[in-house]
Amino acid sequence: MSKDEVQDEVQDEVQDDRTGMDPATLRRAVLDHLRYTQAKDLRSATLTDVYHALAHTVRDRLVHRWMTTQRRYADDDVKRVCYLSAEYLLGRQLEANLLTLGLLGLAREGLAEHKIDLQQVLEEEADPGLGNGGLGRLAACFMDSLATLGLPGMGYGIRYEFGIFRQEIVDGWQLEQPDEWLRKGNPWEFKRPEYTVNVPFGGHVEHWTDASGRFQARWIEDHVVQGVPYDTPVAGYQTPTVHTLRLWSATASEQFDLAVFNDGDYRRAVENKALDESISKVLYPKDTSPEGRALRLKQQYFFVCCSVHDIVRRYLERHTDFSLFPARVAIQLNDTHPAIAIAELMRVLVDREQLSWGAAWEITRATCAYTNHTLLPEALERWPLELFHAMLPRHLEIIREIDRRFLRNVHVWSGGDEERCRRMAIVDEANQQVRMAHLSVVGSHTINGVAELHSQLLREHVLADFAELWPGRFTNQTNGVTPRRWLLQCNPGLADEITQRIGPGWVTQLSQLERLAPLASDPGFLEALGKIKADNKRALAAHLSHRAGIVVDPSSMFDVQVKRIHEYKRQLMCCLHVIWLYHRVRFLGHAIVPRVVLIGGKAAPGYIEAKKHIKLINDVSTHIASDPQIGQQLALCFLRNYNVSAAQRVIPAADLSEQISLAGKEASGTGNMKFQMNGALTLGTLDGANVEIRQEVGAENFFLFGLDVAGAQGVLAGGYRPAAVIAGSERLQTVLGHLEDGLFNPDERDLHRRIAGYLRHADPFLVCADFDAYCEAQERAAAAYADPRRWGGMVARNIAAAGRFSSDRTIRGYADEIWGLEPTRVELG
Repeated sequence: MSKDEVQDEVQDEVQDDRTGMDPATLRRAVLDHLRYTQAKDLRSATLTDVYHALAHTVRDRLVHRWMTTQRRYADDDVKRVCYLSAEYLLGRQLEANLLTLGLLGLAREGLAEHKIDLQQVLEEEADPGLGNGGLGRLAACFMDSLATLGLPGMGYGIRYEFGIFRQEIVDGWQLEQPDEWLRKGNPWEFKRPEYTVNVPFGGHVEHWTDASGRFQARWIEDHVVQGVPYDTPVAGYQTPTVHTLRLWSATASEQFDLAVFNDGDYRRAVENKALDESISKVLYPKDTSPEGRALRLKQQYFFVCCSVHDIVRRYLERHTDFSLFPARVAIQLNDTHPAIAIAELMRVLVDREQLSWGAAWEITRATCAYTNHTLLPEALERWPLELFHAMLPRHLEIIREIDRRFLRNVHVWSGGDEERCRRMAIVDEANQQVRMAHLSVVGSHTINGVAELHSQLLREHVLADFAELWPGRFTNQTNGVTPRRWLLQCNPGLADEITQRIGPGWVTQLSQLERLAPLASDPGFLEALGKIKADNKRALAAHLSHRAGIVVDPSSMFDVQVKRIHEYKRQLMCCLHVIWLYHRVRFLGHAIVPRVVLIGGKAAPGYIEAKKHIKLINDVSTHIASDPQIGQQLALCFLRNYNVSAAQRVIPAADLSEQISLAGKEASGTGNMKFQMNGALTLGTLDGANVEIRQEVGAENFFLFGLDVAGAQGVLAGGYRPAAVIAGSERLQTVLGHLEDGLFNPDERDLHRRIAGYLRHADPFLVCADFDAYCEAQERAAAAYADPRRWGGMVARNIAAAGRFSSDRTIRGYADEIWGLEPTRVELG
């Protein structure tokens, strides 16, 4: 045998150790990583060591697929979507990747041979808090669906060192603590320093006319931060396709001032380094101060600058001009956080690549698309002109020029309607602000909402002027969630039952769930669903008891509202209903259907009113738990530090899903979809995707209450007086009376009295207007739950109707209608 043949044979053996999928190879690979990656053997290894060894073993198998995918995309010069999002709530990766590769069972059996419980190993992984709620979880679902469908794509965001805060509850109040998700290391990421990007800030702009008569601009920055990319593989389910999520970390361009250090000023020697690296320290720093607002704008430009430069660099590796740029690149702006990408791409094309303004604008607008995620005016980002000029002077010039040309067209189109021009302007001169949503609309070829109702409200209200100008640019793509994580992974009992009934195809074709519809009257199927739900409830009850010391009765109805804490989501209304139930049991002697109410979510650090609601929920919870006369009839629990991992436990155990936002305020919601496909029934308003869920499941399988959008708008426009509503409601008078007399916090009576006063005199989200209807819907839900056969049939029909709400369907819509993407088949050699 020749030397080359020996080397090839050795290489094949090593390759097999890295990529082999049989049990013996996997066992050997884990032990090798335990020894050579963790420097441990089985006797000395901790669970963290075992986690890292197993994670690296799985990662090895992803890398081969990852490199093959990227090579295929590059060789074929395919069009890719570049998804720009400030948030990615990925959840834990090990179990998801084991499931994707079909290795979950092998891993469990292999570890069991060494008396190691896989579930304990999985618990060693930190839950990356790189998002605040639905926006970040949606981005993660989309990355999963892109890879599973073989639609070329890449995600871009920020590698927050601490992410969203870790929520502690101290004396009922939310306390924010750093979320050290990187403390034990992250085996899934690859640092790519060779693709570091210099990000300029501040300074001034020089202008001149060159010899050919062309206007030129040069940005002379006064400070540069470096963006270092970290890549995470995102695997498609049971497919060779593996995509890249590239997250940027901020580092100082000058790490250390040795001269200052040697002079003895140790703090100043590292001060600039600390300031630069603060850009990627924390997700959404508190923005109640000028410094906090400046840091948020820095974050947004930082990741956009890095991402746009990375996109252009990769394009120029295969092209000498930009004529094909929109045919090879689609940039999707996930809300307004990455809106500066429009100005940044223009800056790169005009200032660096020397394209004419007209050519650069056509390319930019043909490349970019914008997803709006909010109907709340305060959430449509605006930046002070003074701050924008100080931090990004060239971008402000570009935005002003975009605005000037745009308003010239609006002036002609509107027949000189100056008021319309003022409303549509990107730069709000009266308030000295840049309107980022307007920039996103003007600079994008397509603008989409995320539920049919949301898209309608965008066209008719929030962005009505723009929709009238460009009706063809507005479309809808109703959100969806990945059934891999949100059913197959988090609810294996239900997933197995579904597979036994209709086969495994539903995992990638969720519409196949409709084949379950005839089983809604099958006693055997309903009995199986009931047993699965009971098992999930017992598992959640055991977890709450073990981890948080919360004792609940798993035979009770589990009534759940888990989402970001915000007034428009109306966690307060849920809490008031609990007080009403408590009053009925404690003071009226009524018997009720036993109920455990679970509320979870985080309030923004500067959102004082939302924090007051968390405090109230915890005070009511403590009071009820300490009242011996309540027994097992009623419990209220606040789920501390709710995150993706907690959701994967809570959602499969829920009986009732509360989606009770004020109609016209929620863009879509995705929690409602996760609950539905896991067999919880929805109690909700006609808001967001609730409307479409109700259409799919049937009105008789949905507990509807409250004002619709037109009704809510009419109440508010008609001079809403909550005091009059309260005067006509026994329930409201009772629950507000308990708040005002200090029943739930006798030591701080004014605290809850202020909440009651706010409802009596303001109530901007119509809690009082909807409260009686809400309580009546709760009574209907309780009556249905008391009839197991009826409830079981409703559960089966909800699951069977969940097929529309897969993120695979959503992504196909984006690919066909917005991005112009075609699937690319990847084959392993």
